[in-house]
Amino acid sequence: MLVLTALFGLGGLVYLGVTEAQRSKMVPEGARPMSFQLGRYGGGTLALEDLRGKVVMLDFWATWCPPCQEEMPALVKLAKEYESQGLVFVAASRDDDDVKEEVVDQFVKRFLPELGPYVVYANDDVARAFKVEALPTLYFLDREGKVTDAVRGMMSEAALRKRIERALKP
Repeated sequence: MLVLTALFGLGGLVYLGVTEAQRSKMVPEGARPMSFQLGRYGGGTLALEDLRGKVVMLDFWATWCPPCQEEMPALVKLAKEYESQGLVFVAASRDDDDVKEEVVDQFVKRFLPELGPYVVYANDDVARAFKVEALPTLYFLDREGKVTDAVRGMMSEAALRKRIERALKP
């Protein structure tokens, strides 16, 4: 019994250590990420400065990523729902540069046409600045452009909703 208790305790410490290590590899809360200008799906550009005064939900994803594909409909739904409260959704594609426009276009047209207005193409410099090591990776930026929350991995709609509501609180 003592050995079993010790093993559970050790397992819990390992889990907490791994969780903390993953969080420490992300842009810390309160940091102001680098300024960026990204190409938009369908043309034009988006600069981080353009979003000042809004709460930004910045999702790094790719068309080849199954968790990203599964999570994306909830992100789009919630983006539309909370847009009137000042939320801006940015779906930053990490598809390979040489095929990004083609594969994103196919994905949007085939699976989720409502995603189109939110898509930008995130280059390697932006991904490095946001310490994107896995997909999906989601950041929330406050109205001043500072990081308020970050998560690596897919979340349920309910978990996303809680984070959005927390990010929108003054």
